[in-house]
Amino acid sequence: MTAINDLTRIYLDYNASTPIDPRVLEEMMPYLTGYYGNPSSSHWASANIHEAIQLARSRVANLIGCDPSEIIFTSGGSESDNYAIKGTYFANRHRGNHIITTTIEHPAILNPCAYLESLGAEVTYLDVDVYGRVNPADVAAAITSDTILVSVMHANNETGTVQPIREIGQITRERGVIFHTDAAQSVGKIDARVTDLNVDLLTIAGHKLYAPKGIGALYIRRGTPIDSYIHGAGHESGRRAGTENVPYMVALGKACDIASNKDDLMRIQSLSARFWTRISDTFHDRIVLNGHPDEKLPNTLNVSFKGMIGQDILDQVPEIAATTGSACHTGSIQLSPVLKAMNVDPAIGAGTVRFSIGRFTTDEEIEQACDLLRDRLILK
Repeated sequence: MTAINDLTRIYLDYNASTPIDPRVLEEMMPYLTGYYGNPSSSHWASANIHEAIQLARSRVANLIGCDPSEIIFTSGGSESDNYAIKGTYFANRHRGNHIITTTIEHPAILNPCAYLESLGAEVTYLDVDVYGRVNPADVAAAITSDTILVSVMHANNETGTVQPIREIGQITRERGVIFHTDAAQSVGKIDARVTDLNVDLLTIAGHKLYAPKGIGALYIRRGTPIDSYIHGAGHESGRRAGTENVPYMVALGKACDIASNKDDLMRIQSLSARFWTRISDTFHDRIVLNGHPDEKLPNTLNVSFKGMIGQDILDQVPEIAATTGSACHTGSIQLSPVLKAMNVDPAIGAGTVRFSIGRFTTDEEIEQACDLLRDRLILK
């Protein structure tokens, strides 16, 4: 393995986790040091805390276009997904026990669904096309009189493919079925306003949005029947008990406030396009782009290098932090469930790497990454 030069470390794994934006860190710090009182207390140590929480809630709501009362803070995307799936099931199982989702969902959706199956739920897992998109007609065909929930992610974390959420939401609204979307990867990257998407529940993850790990939110449309997730002293309008994580709530609010300005989206899209142009010009027919060519996140490139192994590629360019799309177990290559669901040829999918660009990626880093891939994989 090539030695890593600290000066050329290049982070291209923003879909896995983002750095904390310095502006976010600056805003949350006083609530780690000065304003440390319990939000439920009324003395000086809790001054300004309640207002800070409300501001944070309003900022999150503003980004996705809902009322602040419809935002519940959680510990992150996985909790929000679990809350949406389990809370909806337990609150509505008197109406039915059928859930519809897809084969390409995050484990934070698939595993709660599997758990509910062990309790008697029926779950339909819809297939996707070669681009990783579900057909809204398949959703409509799968709905029965027992269907209480449909959950389809907004944008896939591996390929960046964006699902036809608005169309699916129109179907579920007409059929009286609750609709959830995991928008952990899309919020802050593309428009995710809940009224446009026709969703009842929407998941946000802070660490995909330049906030710290350990904070997230769940949008719950007013009137949506859903059980409380954590029972206790009645925090978060009685839906999620537990003393509020004020510094992290403030951080998520600031992150959403920054994202609402959309200042860096065009630059990120331009960097991604340049990266793809350079590596495709370098590798020609030895490289394949996975996912939808147009309906995709602007920062995500999931590519397969033909005749190579994803982990071997990253071992050759350890300066680049990225993610593979396959795993090697006892000498055999296993594709990720997402690539497998897209019917990617295993021989091609074995060489898959996901590059995801972010706010702090520079022009120089893109050029360096392209040079490293060329020099280590072709000219070595």
